[in-house]
Amino acid sequence: MMQTEPLPLTQDIVLIGGGHAHALVLRMGAMRPLPGARLTLVNPGPVAPYTGMLPGAIAGHYARDEMMIDLVRLARFAGARLILDRACGLNRTTGQVILASGRRLRYDVASIDIGIASDLPEVPGAAAHGAAAKPLGAYAARWEAFVTRCPADPHLTIIGAGVGGVELALASAHRLRAMGKSPCITVLERGEVALPGVSAGTRRALLGALTAAGANLRLGVTAAEVQADAVILSNGARLRSDFTLSVAGARPQGWLSDTGLALTDGFVDVGPTLQSSDPSVFAVGDCAQMTHAPRPKAGVFAVRQAGVLLHNLRAAVSGGALRPYQPQRDYLKLISLGDKVAVADKFGLRSGGAWLWRLKDGIDRRFMAKFSDYPAPRAPALPQPHAKGMLEARGDKPMCGGCGAKVGAGALRLALAGLPAPSRADVIAGAGDDAAVLRIGGQEQVITTDHLRAFVSDPALMARLAAVHALGDVWAMGAEPQAALAQVTVPRLSQGLQADMLAEVMQAAGAVFQAAGADVVGGHSAVGEALSIGFTVTGLTREARRKRGAAPGDAILLTKPLGSGVILAAEMGLHRVEPARAAGLMLGEIWAACIASMQRPLGAASAILAPQASAMTDVTGFGLAGHLAEMLAEGGLGAEITLAAVPLLPGAEALAAAGVASSLAPANRAALGWQIEGPGGPRMDLLFDPQTCGGLLVTLPADRLDQTLAEMARQGEPVAVIGHVTAAPGRINVI
Repeated sequence: MMQTEPLPLTQDIVLIGGGHAHALVLRMGAMRPLPGARLTLVNPGPVAPYTGMLPGAIAGHYARDEMMIDLVRLARFAGARLILDRACGLNRTTGQVILASGRRLRYDVASIDIGIASDLPEVPGAAAHGAAAKPLGAYAARWEAFVTRCPADPHLTIIGAGVGGVELALASAHRLRAMGKSPCITVLERGEVALPGVSAGTRRALLGALTAAGANLRLGVTAAEVQADAVILSNGARLRSDFTLSVAGARPQGWLSDTGLALTDGFVDVGPTLQSSDPSVFAVGDCAQMTHAPRPKAGVFAVRQAGVLLHNLRAAVSGGALRPYQPQRDYLKLISLGDKVAVADKFGLRSGGAWLWRLKDGIDRRFMAKFSDYPAPRAPALPQPHAKGMLEARGDKPMCGGCGAKVGAGALRLALAGLPAPSRADVIAGAGDDAAVLRIGGQEQVITTDHLRAFVSDPALMARLAAVHALGDVWAMGAEPQAALAQVTVPRLSQGLQADMLAEVMQAAGAVFQAAGADVVGGHSAVGEALSIGFTVTGLTREARRKRGAAPGDAILLTKPLGSGVILAAEMGLHRVEPARAAGLMLGEIWAACIASMQRPLGAASAILAPQASAMTDVTGFGLAGHLAEMLAEGGLGAEITLAAVPLLPGAEALAAAGVASSLAPANRAALGWQIEGPGGPRMDLLFDPQTCGGLLVTLPADRLDQTLAEMARQGEPVAVIGHVTAAPGRINVI
């Protein structure tokens, strides 16, 4: 039977911002993807807040993770590229989104859902000393930090007495009183009337709640300056303020004014189809102005725009007919009063009570439930009949990516056992060390090759990781990188997308090699089922630092935390894990921290450690335990490792405790067998976790330790002392 080839990608849809509408587009689009369309989400952070739950989170009714959408998990489920960067412009002539990093993304169709800001750039000191309710994520984090250290009588100033300002003032008062504090809250309003836009009955109810909470409302006054501990008013009065929050109006992001799109007060004008003045650019949510049906800025419209937006984006790249969006004339406003009571306002009618809080809570939780759980990918059923041993060879889960997809140590050892020893005099070392070593004149040249099947959706990020990973072997030999050859396999794409992806890969990798002092001098490209990136790298040194050479008493050092294997496995959806509450972080945030660690190059650390080390390697596929065993084997040595001293990536231990493991971890553990002994548990399990872009593992004579650690600290290079070498042959004792 002929194998079915993957369909090529031909059109780019770029979603700018992780707002509510775009989150729903990804969720709904995942259920019925459009063949040939490449979907990309651009957002500065890995999570995005849900507006509806913010007052409840401020009041203490919701934990932070309950109001956050994990965009990393969502993008994985939707099959979308996720690029953690901030959009700052559009080049509509070339069809490119301009990112803050300087990168440019091509698009055939783009959609903007970037929300608004409520900061006060015109008020001196507001940016330095105040918080803004929007963007929500930064405000929520700043509030949580404040409540853990605030005084017994905290003074708060809320700038803006609209519905948002009053609701957050009541939420703040409830939270602080529940903590036993005695807050003094002042709400400022530049106009002569608070709470415009709600019915008279609702206004009376909210103002009564403010009075009951002990808050002061000051009308006809503005903030002239925000200081670290005070707000100076326009009339010259000074208010003590331990926490100053701006909820004053809605401000569009400034870069929109440079796009050439038609705007109203800085917001993108859109018509019934949600298209801007440029038909290839859509806009939704608070950043858009519906010129055919102007409405206030409210999340309910973004949520209801999502279905029409999804249809129209698909139609725009497939030649279908677009649909109009007609917003409702009014919408139900459910406003919480701090405690679990709310008032409702619609069509000028007002109601209130605890049942309305329960109604609001139910609506919000149902919305967030859409993003809380996704089906785990399953390996396809085996055909019947099939040859014996297929199930055992395949396993019950899809393969991990990165070094988790390597051949196990045992199988690799058997494969290399038959290689002949180097026969040339200028080949100093072949298989068995991190890189081959060649003698060229008075220098040694190291040469190594490595490649990775893509495990992240962003080709440029994947290229950076592959470059850092390939350079690791050169740095582990104490060599200075010299040159690199690329081997890139791209998936089936249209000619334009193929050229774009190759350019992204080579530019991103080239920047890494250039920073390391090496040149990319050529390579090879091919088309396959998935993106795969590798590099053959050379380096120069006077004398290569080998993997073996440790002596009893040497300190054992590690320059990067462990855990990338379990984190990548969790993010790829290979295990059903709780979406949040791992070390207080969401999975997307854990993944982002892991990727940041992986991208950190080892060149500076190698330059310090290599001249002092007795032996050095980098921790990759066989895990810390496996690579340490290799370092000790030739000398017949052992080691003692202090488990508590081994640095771990945030969330790695919690994920390991939940049963997450890389597909290579069992083989890593089996390869050591009796050689390692320890207490067991998730922290012990991470010693066998395969690392991609892992750190340097170094043995260092004890008399050089203090000086070397001091130099690492001076250069800002992290390092941990995790144990010492012993004379016990082949034994690694973990305590």
